[in-house]
Formats: sequence, structure tokens, C-alpha cells
Amino acid sequence: MTAFHEIRFPARLSFGSAGGPERRTEVVTLSNGWEERNTPWAHSRRRYDAGLGLRSLDDVAEVVAFFEARRGRLHGFRWKDWADHRSGLPSAEPHFDDQRIGTGDGARTEWTLLKRYRSGEQGYDRPIRKPVAGTVRVGLSDDEQVEGVDYEVDVATGTVRFPVAPAAGTEVTAGFEFDVPVRFDTDAIRASVAGFEAGEIPDVPVVEIRT
Repeated sequence: MTAFHEIRFPARLSFGSAGGPERRTEVVTLSNGWEERNTPWAHSRRRYDAGLGLRSLDDVAEVVAFFEARRGRLHGFRWKDWADHRSGLPSAEPHFDDQRIGTGDGARTEWTLLKRYRSGEQGYDRPIRKPVAGTVRVGLSDDEQVEGVDYEVDVATGTVRFPVAPAAGTEVTAGFEFDVPVRFDTDAIRASVAGFEAGEIPDVPVVEIRT
């Protein structure tokens, strides 16, 4: 039985990794030269190479232990994407009004965290399923709320819950740090002591999963 392990890949090792979002676009070129483009994916999927963050044989041993505990590709885990791990800019601490996650209607009490990416008039709303505990700040119409009193956060699902439904028209906002739910994209890690000392880095592919 597959499962998700609520544990983060060592952040100091993911710091040197490479990766980011990928999209799947189907492009059909017509006989007249025009194109038709479509995508079966509503959301992007991120890929990373954890091997690029390894600097010593001790790092390799740590990754192998983490890999074995996850049973290779079987179990998912958390991953810190250093280039995109906050609700605002990577250099800015989360603020309670970084992202608008919904509007109260007087009845609804739950919202899922999201991060909005904008460019020009277009944008994309990314669901955030793995916020980091202790970093989620929530506001109601420019008034910051108190976690544990005014709201609760499920860090396993990214759900914000209010004991009392926000009034109709109340803007619900949030700021947070978050991880990416991922799994290893290989069932084998091949490392050579001689090769590592010669500068050869083992491939450790990681891919985002839906949760």
C-alpha cells in the first residue's frame, strides 16, 4: 500500500538541486501551417535532480538512507524548492495578505491554500497541499487572525478551517511557506566512491505527485 510520509528531504541537500515546473502541451500542425494546441493537465508538475546537491560521501549515505526508508518510488515525501517555497517572493517573509484564497459567504468554513502566479492579464492558481507547520498566517479583510484561536491549519492537506464562518463578502487571505509533495523517480541509486571523488554525481531524480 502506497502512502505519503510527512517528512522533508534534507533541505541542505535540496539547496543545490536543479529543477522546476513542467507542462504537457499537445501540438498538432495542420496542413495549412496553423497549429492547434491543447493540454490535458490543469496543473504543472515539477521535477528535480537531488544528485546535484551532494557534496560528500556522507551526503550520499544520507540520501541512500532516505531513499531506502521511502522504499524507492513507493512512498511520497516533502521537498523544499528553494526557488519557490513562499507565498510571496523568496526573499520576503510570509505576510498574512500575500494571497487571497477566498471570500466568505457566511456559511463556508474551509479553504485550501493557493499561490497565484501572474504575468500580464493572465494568471495561474496553484493549490498548496503541504504548508510548513508554524508558518501559515491568515487574515480576514486586512485583520490578521490567531492560529489555534481563530483558525486551524491542516498541514497534511493545506486546508484552513474557521470555527465560525467568515461573514459574507469577507476577503480571506494567507501567507505561508510550503513544500512540494514528491517521490523518487527511480528505483535505483548508483553511486561509485571512485567516481564521486572524480566529480561524477549520481542521478537522483525526484518528481511531484498529486495528493
